[in-house]
Amino acid sequence: MTSINKNLEWKPIQIILLLTLVQLFISLLTDGFALSFDEAMWHYIGRNWFRHGMTPYTGGVDNKSPLIFAVFGISDRLFGVNYWFPRVLGTVIQSIGIYYLFLIVKSKWSHSTAVLTALIYGLSLMWRSTDGKLVSLTETYSITFLIISIRVFTSSTKAYAPFVAGLWASLSLGFRISASFGIGAIFIFRFVNKDRQASMKFLGGLIFGVFLLMILAIFAGIHPSDFIQFAFIENFGKGSATDHSFLWRLENLSNGLFYSEMILFLPGVVAYLFIRKKWDFFVVWLLCEFIGLNIIGIYARPHFKNLLPSLSVMTAVSIIPLVEIFGLSPKKIAIAVCIIFFPKLLEPFVSFKKIFRAPADKSEQNCTPPYSSADDLAKKQLGLWIKANTDTTEKVLVAGYGAIVQAYSERIAPSIYFNVTQTQKAKQHFINDINKTKPGMILVPGFSSYTVEVSDDLRNFIDEFTNKNYSLTGCKYGYKIYRLNK
Repeated sequence: MTSINKNLEWKPIQIILLLTLVQLFISLLTDGFALSFDEAMWHYIGRNWFRHGMTPYTGGVDNKSPLIFAVFGISDRLFGVNYWFPRVLGTVIQSIGIYYLFLIVKSKWSHSTAVLTALIYGLSLMWRSTDGKLVSLTETYSITFLIISIRVFTSSTKAYAPFVAGLWASLSLGFRISASFGIGAIFIFRFVNKDRQASMKFLGGLIFGVFLLMILAIFAGIHPSDFIQFAFIENFGKGSATDHSFLWRLENLSNGLFYSEMILFLPGVVAYLFIRKKWDFFVVWLLCEFIGLNIIGIYARPHFKNLLPSLSVMTAVSIIPLVEIFGLSPKKIAIAVCIIFFPKLLEPFVSFKKIFRAPADKSEQNCTPPYSSADDLAKKQLGLWIKANTDTTEKVLVAGYGAIVQAYSERIAPSIYFNVTQTQKAKQHFINDINKTKPGMILVPGFSSYTVEVSDDLRNFIDEFTNKNYSLTGCKYGYKIYRLNK
């Protein structure tokens, strides 16, 4: 009988180095070599914070933590507007998470099981269905710190270990409130298994860590009420990011789980449940994260990353018996895992070719019917055009979802809602801001997605406002350009 433990002694540093190189290839060779929509929002807010002294929620809002704004603010402070630094940093953080998951599995099962887990987890993080190229997002930080918390809690025999694990968990929560579901799995599993003293120490560390983060935020000039309003309350209600019908949720959940690479985990999960025949920590972790995924109910691709650590462990554990029972070659099994789970992406190869040729001038291309939507490169070029054709102190408004344009323009919007938010309170706040501070330039998309995605009342307001106070001076990249009347 073949033993995988004797034949699969790949070193974790080799695996993680290889995964890191593949991740960098995918992340940096991205279409347009530009910030993504989410990255652009956070860069804009972070830049206003670190460059102009405008703290989060006063210099721009998004439903995220100040910690991620700080990451992008530091990136801007060091290198200006760029997409590569946050992704390189995110890749490093992600690689640390892979290593700590390896340690968790090795301590519980075997080196070989840990190797398979690291391969499966590391490769699945790069899938298109989990937005693998966007390694700079909050999920990367939150999941890594949660994995470290689990490792500290489960491996150390020191009396203070649960408290330290709670501190790491608070950092995970600091990047994403939704980390509370994974944190809940740790607490519930330990508490139910009568390790209540350790559970309370863990809870104490968590509360203390959150308290420290709140103190730091207050010292930075961030009001707790602003954080609660913009990072939490605005996620719910009519017009919010979670305002979707049950049918929409069901369809997007199905697409995310069953019509994507995520389906590869299904056999492993079923086998794991039959092999283990009990609800161990990884089953509880998966269940809690799945509940969290559905409570949030947005089903954005990166949200599925929260399921990956537990799914990867369960799949790796399920593969081991195939080697032991059927005498399969361990190395061939590992190679098969790499082939099956390897991300199938064309974008990096297409982008690699573009390095060697200058981008074509497409500024007029989308300015005639049917006004095709601008891609990320076009939005980047439009932002650079705005920067070259406006004063540094001039306010600029990009109507709709124009975060990428706004970030590359390096101009401040006249409202904290620089990127449209469609709750009733946010819309009224936006209208009041625009009426109070008229921007020197307004850009209005001509493409159909603007009509579909932005509510009638906001579009009508922008149309009436520009017709009354502005002159149409041209069109670039599908955006109509209006200048304030003198």
